[in-house]
Amino acid sequence: MSVSASSRRVARAWLLLAAGWLLASAMAHAAGPDDARRAAFRQAYAAAQQGGDGWRSLAGGLRDYPLYPYLQAAALQHDIQQIDRASVESYLAQYPDWIPAADLRRAFLLELARRQDWSTFLALYRPGLGDTLACDALQARLAGGGTLDFERDLAALWAQPNLPDACDPVLAIAHDQGLLTDARLWTRIDRAADAGQADTIASLVAWLPAAERATAQQLALALRDPAAALAAASGWPDGTRQRQAATLALTRLARRQASSADDAWQELQSRFRFSEAQRNRILQTLALYHATDFDDGALARLIALPAAAQTDGTREWRVRVALAQQDWSAVLAGLDAMPASQRQDGEWQYFRARALAALGHDDEARQLFEAQADKPTFFGFLSADRLDQPYAICPLTLADDPQREQVLLANPGLVRAFELYTVDLPKLARREWTRALQDADPATQRIAADMANRRGWYDRAVFTMSSGDALRLYDLRFPLASQDGLVPQAGQAGIEPAWAYGILRAESAWMSDAQSGADARGLMQLLPATAALVAKRNGLDWGGGDTLYDPATNIALGTRYLAQMAARFNGSPWLASAAYNAGPNKVEQWLATRGMLAPDLFVATIPYRETREYVARVMAFSVIYDWRLSGDTVVPLANRMGPIGQPYALPTAATARRAVACPTAEATPAVASSVSP
Repeated sequence: MSVSASSRRVARAWLLLAAGWLLASAMAHAAGPDDARRAAFRQAYAAAQQGGDGWRSLAGGLRDYPLYPYLQAAALQHDIQQIDRASVESYLAQYPDWIPAADLRRAFLLELARRQDWSTFLALYRPGLGDTLACDALQARLAGGGTLDFERDLAALWAQPNLPDACDPVLAIAHDQGLLTDARLWTRIDRAADAGQADTIASLVAWLPAAERATAQQLALALRDPAAALAAASGWPDGTRQRQAATLALTRLARRQASSADDAWQELQSRFRFSEAQRNRILQTLALYHATDFDDGALARLIALPAAAQTDGTREWRVRVALAQQDWSAVLAGLDAMPASQRQDGEWQYFRARALAALGHDDEARQLFEAQADKPTFFGFLSADRLDQPYAICPLTLADDPQREQVLLANPGLVRAFELYTVDLPKLARREWTRALQDADPATQRIAADMANRRGWYDRAVFTMSSGDALRLYDLRFPLASQDGLVPQAGQAGIEPAWAYGILRAESAWMSDAQSGADARGLMQLLPATAALVAKRNGLDWGGGDTLYDPATNIALGTRYLAQMAARFNGSPWLASAAYNAGPNKVEQWLATRGMLAPDLFVATIPYRETREYVARVMAFSVIYDWRLSGDTVVPLANRMGPIGQPYALPTAATARRAVACPTAEATPAVASSVSP
């Protein structure tokens, strides 16, 4: 990329940011009619969520507003236990294809099932509403004198390893009618065992013949308490199901306590006539989890596995253990043992080059590093650092397509999606978005994502631009969103903005309402308890867990927490990234055993795949964000990934920087909206 092209790009970025700031300032001082209607909708929607008709007096001027039907649906949903069929049918008839109508139908059907109003239920039921309502529909038919046919009514449900409680009455009737034969029961038990569903197995035990119940209970015990199952296994007969239970218990215990599983295997392998497939599964699992613990002999175990017991996972860990030992000949042997499709991955090409270089094969190593250095990835950037050459980033810009934009703005569903996002209802907005664009071609989806990005809805582009040439639309995939205050907050916290942006992008992909299964919330995915401590420690306001959905609050606390992690690890952003994902105590455990490794080797030997890939992703994103913020040069990844124990100093004006250039172009081209991803 030429200097002049870069200057123009940076100038355009600053002009856009300035224009956005001026527009936001103007809107704050003089709200237009649209803002007034949105404010009225928010008020009316809050009232509708309390039920009743109070919302109507607040919505007098909103009848032609795109989201007006959401108001009545919210009130009906709140009052679901009191409303009647006529109210629901009236709404469904008026808005048959709306998402709130589908939600209302589902909620009212669940209420009708609770009331056991089966005739009304059947009148409103539609197939495809999930297992709970499918079972309620069967119960409704049975209440009306209908009968069950296994293939027609139950086969699809029976194939599920776990079913909702609503299915229990139907299954009980099916059992009483003799439809749940012993063979069918065992088929379902086997599926549940494979899926780890001990409760499903336990629920079926009573329907088995008395002589077979103990066998099923052994399978359930193997899932619930594998150590107890293995302790009891010495008294089990050598039957097919007992071997199945022992295999389950051994493989599940190996994940938690590989050494204990090893001891049990030594005792049981001669007692039970395990099949070849079972023996291979056990040997494979034991070898794999000894490897993730980096136990003595782990590499020898992996090498000695029978060919039929080897998987991509065991072959991968054969290389990772060899990397941990810095046994470069073993690294090459492990890579050679991989199938071609696996060893072509960028990570393994990079480590083949590392091994060749360590063994003195410099020319071969250089060729492999050069092949990777053309890629804007973690291993591509590391390879470029090895070669001391510019990073390869080849940006595209999306060509304007006003005609297609006008077509999209005529799509009522997309209009509703944009409006829902604007009034702070992002979950509903995403549902409307998905439905509106479900049949759209990639070019149309790309234009819609660009429109969303200009409205501040950044995550749409992140999720849409996910393959092919679209990956080069960096301005859309890596938004700066300066209005959320990340740059100044990172500065106040004493960390690099580019790294904070990388963490945010990896954590939430810019979904401000993101919430994990562990209850981490918002852009930087903070746990409420952690956020409360960070706020107290830094003298910041704390208004409770829900405030983490506010981008400014989340970023203020998230950057301070990042600073805490960095301080714990000598300022190191890559170790702090690992701690942010897996917890600092885990990182310190890994450092205690492998803290002598070079950073790239340490990352490769992180036992948790999620954390391993997270660190690589964050560090690559940090490079890209540094480029987006700074222009044609960036802090080298090698600087950010300094040796373990070496203090990391924040970049200054004197810090050496690496050039960024596109190997195949001198300027930033535009991609037409019709280019397939």
